[in-house]
Order: sequence, then C-alpha cells, then structure tokens
Amino acid sequence: MKTSSNLISIFGQITDPRSPINQLHNLVDILVIGMISVICGAETWEHMVRFAKSKEVFLKTFLELPNGIPSKDTINRTFSSIDSNQFESCFIEWVNSIVDLSKGQVIAIDGKTIRGAKSNGKKSPIHMVSAWACENNMVLGQVKTDEKSNEITAIPALLDALSLEGNTITIDAMGTQKEIAKKIIASNADYILAVKGNQPQLLEHIIDEFRFFKAPEIHTCEDIGHGRIETRVCSVIKDFQFIDNNNQWKNLQRIIKIESIRQFKNSDKPAEKAIRYYISSLQCNAENFQGKIRSHWAIENKLHWTLDVAFAEDASRKRAGNASQNYSTLLKIALNILKNETTKKASIKTKRLEAAWNEDYLRLLLGIKV
Repeated sequence: MKTSSNLISIFGQITDPRSPINQLHNLVDILVIGMISVICGAETWEHMVRFAKSKEVFLKTFLELPNGIPSKDTINRTFSSIDSNQFESCFIEWVNSIVDLSKGQVIAIDGKTIRGAKSNGKKSPIHMVSAWACENNMVLGQVKTDEKSNEITAIPALLDALSLEGNTITIDAMGTQKEIAKKIIASNADYILAVKGNQPQLLEHIIDEFRFFKAPEIHTCEDIGHGRIETRVCSVIKDFQFIDNNNQWKNLQRIIKIESIRQFKNSDKPAEKAIRYYISSLQCNAENFQGKIRSHWAIENKLHWTLDVAFAEDASRKRAGNASQNYSTLLKIALNILKNETTKKASIKTKRLEAAWNEDYLRLLLGIKV
C-alpha cells in the first residue's frame, strides 16, 4: 500500500490560497494532519491540533512541520479556503492510485445532505453526490450540489470524473434522465435506473408492460433476520409492447419490477409491501438483476450510515467557506483507508480507536514502513 506517500504527493498539488506572508506551516502538512487525525477520531479543529501535538514525533517521520503543529485557527482557515473542486479532484486521483477497480461490479450513485451545515434554521446548503464501488467497498468520488434537485446536473459531472468502463451504474429515480443514460453508455458502462413519478410516461408504459405481458422471467428470494422475513420477487421483460423503439433511452434492453413483502415475526405490525420499477441496458436474467439492485443499497448502509454513525457527519457544525464540503472529503478519505485495511476484523469505530492508540496499526493504515 502506498497510502502515505500518495497522500503527500497528490494532495501536495493543491493550490495554496494563503498569503505568502507569515506562512509558518506547509499546506500539505496541514492537509495530511487533517486526514490522519480524522482517521484517529478527531471531529473538530481543536481535536486535530490535540491529536497532532500528541503525535508530533510520529508525524515528523514523514511531514516537515518546520514550525511544529499549526493552531486550530490555522487549520480552520486552511480547510475553509482551499478550493473544494480541486480537493475533490485530488481525492479521485488518490483513489485511482490505490485501488484496482474490479470490472463488472455495481457503482452506486446517490446523494446525501450534510445536515449540520445549516444555520439559522435554513436548509443545509451542502448536498453531496457520491459514487460507491460496492465490491471494492470504496468511495470513488463526490460532487457538491446546492440542493437535492440539482443532482441532475451533478451526476454527469461525477460520471465525467470517474473511470466506469465495464461496470454497472445504479442511480435512484432523480438520476433517471435520458442524457445521463447516454453518458453512461458513452463511458462503456451499463445502467440500472429506478423509475418513479418524475418520469410519468415511462412509468405508465412500464406498468402497462407488466400488466399485459403474460410470462416475464421471475426470480424469488427470501431473507430472514432481525425479526423479519422479506420476500422479493424480481420480474424482467425484454420484449416491449408499449415502450416505443424511439423512446431515446440509450441501449434500453430490459425493464424490471421488484415486488417486496416484509413480514415481522412475533409482532402485530402489518406486513409492508412495495413495488419498484427499473430500466436497464444490461441483458441479465432476473436473478442477476435481483442481486445488482440489492447491491445499490450498500451506498446507504456502508457509506451514508457509516458517515453519520461512525464519523458523526450530520453533527458537524463546520460552515465557514468551503469547510463543510472539504471536511466531507476528509471523512471519505478516512473511510476508504479504514474500509480497505482488512487484517483487523473490527468496526470502523474500533479501527479508529486502534489507530489512535497504536502507532504500529496507524503505520499499517498509512502504508508507512518502519
């Protein structure tokens, strides 16, 4: 693993926004202190300083630190002022340098609002759209939007920044747009796109297809656990009657319906039923679609949930300048490093504690040889 040297060389490319007068600390030193301290549990600028001071001897083995550890105000100003787009571009470059992205996997794209970034009762101004590699267990990149409705413009920008060839892109209904489907196909990838009310004509045609088609391919699976039984029936149609060949959904090959019934054991709670529809450029069977569509929810369970529970992202109150967006990138750097260290079978929270307590384990995470 080349993590440490890559962090310094890649993020060292970021343009320094500070005045050259009285620059006591190297920009890359401040950035790497932020990354490592977040890995080890820091959640505020003050935490970062306290951590760095406690590990100054360790940090000096690979950082210059010409004037010691920067103050919390210096760290705050730095992360508030560096260009977020450049920081995110470096993040994507760093991910590409450390991961061998396996082909044929699901790349789930979804958005998350950073709730702690709101102020004075207003809606949060920060909504991040991220791409999650379900097999590699890694965030591949992220793009900021001003609000959820702008995911339509953010998703193409994210697709442009990533190498997607040979993989399947899954997106919720907000991203089910003809131009997005075209862009995915142009990237030599495939898509599975959810269809809801924001595409009313397409949804109506899909419902009609399943209403009148006599023999769709069907696969049923059942999950039992956590006091409930969930049955999912996946139906697939490849020969369309109501969807026009000139529908402009690039390479549309299959339409899919997932019917789910969730029953609760030892409870009077009524069963929950849901029907979801999808379109896809893949020529898969129903069993494969069942697995790929289920994989999409890893972005909720392994990324968004982890950011909130293990990293307390929604509790963060970083609002000045670009701080909230850049801190979100810091969290994803930390998450990627922790997720992809597989020698220790432990939760993210436990790994963060171990990294803070055990310098040998921190060296392992950072790829530093003794």
